Amino acid sequence: MKPRAVPPISDGHDRPDAEGAREDAIRRFPRSRANLKKIMAAYSNGLIEGYRNGKFVVWIAALFPVELLHGFDLVIAVPENHAAMLAARGMGAERAEAAERLGFSMDLCSYARVDLGSHLETDIGGLPHPDLIISDSNNCSLLVKWFDVYRRERNIPHFVVDVPFCYQPQRAEDRAYITSQFRELIGLIEELSGQTFDPDSVRRAIRHTNEANAHWHRFLSLARRRPAGITAFDTFAHMAPFISAHRGTPVHADHFRIAADEAAHHVEDGIYPVPKEKYRLLWDNIAPWHQLGAMSRRLTELGAAVVYAPYTGCIGTIEGKVERLPADNADPLDTLARSQNFTVTSYGMGLRLEALVEAVEKYQIDGVIFSSNRSCKVYSVMQMDTARKLKQKTGVSTVFVEVDHADPRKYSEEGVFVRIEALLEEIGG
Repeated sequence: MKPRAVPPISDGHDRPDAEGAREDAIRRFPRSRANLKKIMAAYSNGLIEGYRNGKFVVWIAALFPVELLHGFDLVIAVPENHAAMLAARGMGAERAEAAERLGFSMDLCSYARVDLGSHLETDIGGLPHPDLIISDSNNCSLLVKWFDVYRRERNIPHFVVDVPFCYQPQRAEDRAYITSQFRELIGLIEELSGQTFDPDSVRRAIRHTNEANAHWHRFLSLARRRPAGITAFDTFAHMAPFISAHRGTPVHADHFRIAADEAAHHVEDGIYPVPKEKYRLLWDNIAPWHQLGAMSRRLTELGAAVVYAPYTGCIGTIEGKVERLPADNADPLDTLARSQNFTVTSYGMGLRLEALVEAVEKYQIDGVIFSSNRSCKVYSVMQMDTARKLKQKTGVSTVFVEVDHADPRKYSEEGVFVRIEALLEEIGG
């Protein structure tokens, strides 16, 4: 492999406020916090080192099954993960503004604007330049268009995995359609990288993900207690290895084990994130990365624990279920195709409603915060009808707030909390 010059890199670590809101949100867990910092730094450093040594670089959508790529020796980067980290470190607005100066609309997803502003205007992006880009349709259609900018601007191959929308359990013909695309992608990577695909490595990756998901659901289950042992803010912070190249590795499984063990020990010692818990809430949508710490602290002062979020609760599940589905690694491509129905953004309204009803019951939810996310239209578009139907089925109180997951310019803390406090008053009677 021919060594390559490393492009200018900046991901915010050199800033005085680099810890940001994400760091604040996991301060209660010193061991898992330290481990998360270590492994995510190793992930970032590995991207640079692999690129420097001439490895084949792939950028992927966050929901693409990373385990498949462990059948090769690649550098794997996730632009959505990187954009979320920049937002959590207070850099989202400036990177988004850079994209807007290039003509990209402020109405586009802020992940896209943060990423495009990082790489196109200054070429200081924090990710090595890719040799191949992979997107998928079970995330959002805008992501496909976002990644296609790089195909046009830099003549980089772009492979799109088309995942059928999910109104019911996955059909056999849909799974066969997805696996056929995986085989086509494998052939393309073999051709472009000169490597040979190793299915046994994929089987091992699936085993590691299986183990990680078992620990993750042990972690999630601690929120079913009263008071809750964790909050959704803890899950937002600790999900990072899942949306990186660490997924499908022992590092991924080990971190989720450490987080679950540490949280369980806190519960045994009577340490809770919201000690005076009065309200149990569900957050529906992507995490507001730039507000994690401030929002978590303010909710704690109000005695409100956000105990569940489908955004993180869906990890390791399929079709809106709360419980984990163990994966079978006998046929790795079939298994990974089956897993493509785990994400909330691919559900029809019926499945979304079923998922929320089950979560409300199992997590003893008092109220649901529907975050109308200005960046994620595919997640937000069904919320009004879903909220109405959820109220009819469960009687649970609901409220709508306006948020953007990476652009703080589209967020009003006081406006949001006026609505949340009104929800708490309604719950309290």
